[in-house]
Amino acid sequence: MSELTDLYQEVILDHNRRPHNFRVIEGATRQEGYNPLCGDRLTLYVAMDGGVIKDVAFQGSGCAISKASASLMTDALKGKTADEARALFDQFHAMITSDHAGPAADLGKLSVLAGVREFPTRIKCASLAWHTMKAAVAHDTDAPVSTE
Repeated sequence: MSELTDLYQEVILDHNRRPHNFRVIEGATRQEGYNPLCGDRLTLYVAMDGGVIKDVAFQGSGCAISKASASLMTDALKGKTADEARALFDQFHAMITSDHAGPAADLGKLSVLAGVREFPTRIKCASLAWHTMKAAVAHDTDAPVSTE
């Protein structure tokens, strides 16, 4: 199990050092997210085309878990409908918060963040980008999304 844990840690560190989709998308829906507990901040950009996420990106600063989660999330969301994105949010959130859930095979690379549930203070780090995405897709607020 140690080798698997080491692999998961390496994937998280790699996405922190070289996050995917770390850029601005001009003309996209823009949503701010903030975790006051540790200071993680991000701006999420979502470009929709006919109800499908055509492109998604982020910028900001935060801990390795926060950046890795945002990076992995942006990879996973491209080409998904708004409903599929919300369903993925629900699956991801259940994976990182449930005591009984193991890494879900259908979450693919996102499963590397399953271990976060063992560290309750880090759950907000992993979920910040996801809560921000949920608000951006719903267009339900212009106010920054907070994990508090």
